[in-house]
Amino acid sequence: MITIITGTNRPNNNSKKVAEAYKKILTDKNIESRMLSLDEYEVFTRNAAFEKLEAEFLIPADKFIFVLPEYNGSYPGILKLMIDNSDVTKAWPNKKALLVGVSSGRAGNLRGLEHFTGSLMHMKMTVHPNRLPISVVHTLLNEDNVLSNEPTLKMISAQIEEFIKY
Repeated sequence: MITIITGTNRPNNNSKKVAEAYKKILTDKNIESRMLSLDEYEVFTRNAAFEKLEAEFLIPADKFIFVLPEYNGSYPGILKLMIDNSDVTKAWPNKKALLVGVSSGRAGNLRGLEHFTGSLMHMKMTVHPNRLPISVVHTLLNEDNVLSNEPTLKMISAQIEEFIKY
């Protein structure tokens, strides 16, 4: 099972819109996935609700797709906090990760993807080498705020195909 994690808790974020495109492509390919959007869950404290989230989204996943917005040249602190509150020995080791950077600027969070790669490798995860930076994301959304840019969707589909075989 693949868990897609949107790495921000900001409401109405573009990372979630990109993650929804990943979810749709996976569904179209008959690949089981779940989406953990950090704007929908409380991850500040390790409590019963967090342990339920962990049991549903983190521990059973074989692979993760992380959609990471650029926050001050890195990845969001809420994602780091969620990882820190997780049982690191059960949720992450020996699993695979696919990384997607999202930004309104021109670099697609390349620096944040690099920072996060180091953190994942420290947790004994394997990171797929095709990390996709999506720049000027707001220009890739249609009037319904859905990612509709065909070249971007083709790159996502190709990245997913690689990750499935990974």
